[in-house]
Amino acid sequence: MEEKKTQPGMTDMTTGSPIKLILFFSLPLLVGNIFQQLYNMVDSVVVGNYVGKTALAAVGTGFPMIFMLSSLFMGLGLGATIMVAQYYGAGDLEHVRGTVDTVYTSLIVGAIPLTVLGLLIAGPLLRMMNVPEDTYDMALTYILIIFGGIIGNLGYNVNAGILQGLGDSRTPLLFLAIACGINIVLDLVFVITFGLGVAGVAIATIIAQASSWLFGIFYINRKYPVIHISLRRFRFDKSLFFQVIRLGVPAGIQQALFSVGVMVMQSLVNSYGSDFIAGFNGANKLDTFGFMPIQSFATAATTYVGQNIGAGRLDRVRTGTRATLILSCGVSTAAGIFLFPMSATLMRMFSSEPAVIAAGVAYLHRLLPFYYLLAIMFTLNAVMRGAGEMLIPMVANLISLWLARIPAAYLMDRLFGRDNMFFCYAIGWTLGLILTSWAYFRGRWRQKAVVR
Repeated sequence: MEEKKTQPGMTDMTTGSPIKLILFFSLPLLVGNIFQQLYNMVDSVVVGNYVGKTALAAVGTGFPMIFMLSSLFMGLGLGATIMVAQYYGAGDLEHVRGTVDTVYTSLIVGAIPLTVLGLLIAGPLLRMMNVPEDTYDMALTYILIIFGGIIGNLGYNVNAGILQGLGDSRTPLLFLAIACGINIVLDLVFVITFGLGVAGVAIATIIAQASSWLFGIFYINRKYPVIHISLRRFRFDKSLFFQVIRLGVPAGIQQALFSVGVMVMQSLVNSYGSDFIAGFNGANKLDTFGFMPIQSFATAATTYVGQNIGAGRLDRVRTGTRATLILSCGVSTAAGIFLFPMSATLMRMFSSEPAVIAAGVAYLHRLLPFYYLLAIMFTLNAVMRGAGEMLIPMVANLISLWLARIPAAYLMDRLFGRDNMFFCYAIGWTLGLILTSWAYFRGRWRQKAVVR
């Protein structure tokens, strides 16, 4: 076994103050998530202001479908993060390299059938989602173009997962900054100068994602020769692959079924027409800013726990969990307090029409007060995932979605009107938190480590 070497950018999270490690690891992730959201939001802002509310509805409608079909491969990125973190924590660089090679081989081979599948089922899925006729053609155009270049998005997520496992949260931020800059420039050129509309923002997105992915490979190979990536060298370790699958597939299935749930929710929203759809989709972009601290701290916790589980430091896992809960609940609550009174003002970025703004405000005001529930649930799930327990977080999240949030949305809509359907989020988070807390305090997740 090779000696573990910490290179510039890597973070050894098995020593030092847990709260400082998690905070400083998550700051680049938070900035990166802001770039990611700006990346997605620019498409909505440009089409909403320069093409129209129908185009805004089309771009928002397509996102859950794209996320659903790419979820399994995003699960590979999470599986890579956990395995790399645990092997790195144990000082086993040979298995770190083997994991990277195996994940990349799986990505290159699997991206082709995913692309074909997306192109074939895009139209039927949009019909199932109840997409209005005035939105359908634009949504289909957007989705088909995005799926044509989906490998760039998948490649970026795999690169980020590998680096985060090594304790490097800064380098993925660089990749995102490049993608965001390219996307903004190309959005404006393709939509305003060339008048390509929804097709223009889709083309800009896939060019930006591919550029970020390829630059990421070049940068990683120069900065981290210990994990050299090659698109021509296919090295595949069957035992490591099955470990990645064990860790990544439950998360991928959860994300895929979560996306199906979002599409079911979107179908209910779609039944109220383009104004309500546009308001919901615009507010969804703003809501993501409030969610970002939760996501960033959870990702940091997964890496922190993975490295300390690999090093056999369960005492540090407990202190890291407490530190993440303090950070996540505090910052996400502050974000909600800021966004609540600013909801109407911020919605005007997407549209000046009163009906669109009112729909977005209704969504935000019924969601933001309950962020603390999501923060606790996400933290505990992230800790269990870092240890290698993937099944419990998947089951808890899917039960909270399918047995609570979606039924509650339709029930609240029927009994109290369309605006109040959005209380379904708090109902779902409450059930999810109960299940996750029970599994966490039961403690069996401590026995799921890859490294023993």
